[in-house]
Amino acid sequence: MNAAEPPAAPGIRVGTVPYVDPYVDAVLPEDVVRVGPVQRASPWLDPAYLAANAGGVDVVHLHSGYGHLPEDEVVSWAETVRRTGVPLVLTVHQLRDPQQATPRRHDAHLRALLATAEVVLTLTPGAADEIAERFGRTAIVAAHPSIAEPVPGLGAERGLVGLALRAQRAAVPDPAGLVRAALSGAVNGGGRLRVFLDDGVEAPPVFAAGDSLEYLPRKADSWAAQLQELHAVVLPESWGTHSPELEVCRDVGTRVVAPSCGWFADQWSDVVTYGNDEERGLDPVSLDGAVAAALTRPAPRPADRGWRAEQKAAVRAVHAQVYAQVVADRAG
Repeated sequence: MNAAEPPAAPGIRVGTVPYVDPYVDAVLPEDVVRVGPVQRASPWLDPAYLAANAGGVDVVHLHSGYGHLPEDEVVSWAETVRRTGVPLVLTVHQLRDPQQATPRRHDAHLRALLATAEVVLTLTPGAADEIAERFGRTAIVAAHPSIAEPVPGLGAERGLVGLALRAQRAAVPDPAGLVRAALSGAVNGGGRLRVFLDDGVEAPPVFAAGDSLEYLPRKADSWAAQLQELHAVVLPESWGTHSPELEVCRDVGTRVVAPSCGWFADQWSDVVTYGNDEERGLDPVSLDGAVAAALTRPAPRPADRGWRAEQKAAVRAVHAQVYAQVVADRAG
């Protein structure tokens, strides 16, 4: 794609998977028609539904929502995409799914989808290089745009470190070890640790004296505000590629302590990195030091809203060009 190519013609019908999502909402050009229905498990991932409704869309854009499917079902779906002739655009958010204990199923999904997609996008240059090396596909890099705004008047507590333990997150195999190391770093940096728990997630057995450790429920409807109250937040994954929470922290002005796996530092260069990956596991000494180091720095300023607006417009322009090109190629 280049600047000489035409923008997407108004009215291009795009079936997005998922239909509603903060990232999808941010990147979808305003002049395209988003095709539903609005369902949590997208019917567009059903080969029979896709075949019956292929005439109602010009493009299918797959982001996520397929990780639960067996390998053969995604292969069958990809075959249906090719048979119907509907152009598939794929955004690779994760090269290693943090919700799956092993990489086998997600690797199989990616092989089938990358072999079928007309155009591939991803969020960072590092991820694009990995896609080229592992799968032989060229990916267009479109940065993750803004998905949150700071709450006016809501301040952050200096020295307050956050760590979220999420439900169904296989990429956190040792939550107690994470909490202990993050707590040690917070105390060594003159602060304290706040652990957020999803519904159904129990607090790990970690002893802490005084008020250096607290547990709170994570509130999905006000998660950005909970992040804004922190000086720093620890991303706990041992495997994964990109993080929407990192972008929220950039938007609201919270420092990020990110694992060494994936491409988090590519996503935002102003992170403090600690050792945590699938091969070597968590390095608790590294996490302790990274948290303490993060607290010696002032919290970053919230991202400039003008720059974020320009970035979002540029990312939407890339998507408009992609849609226009694949529709034109299909017509040709």
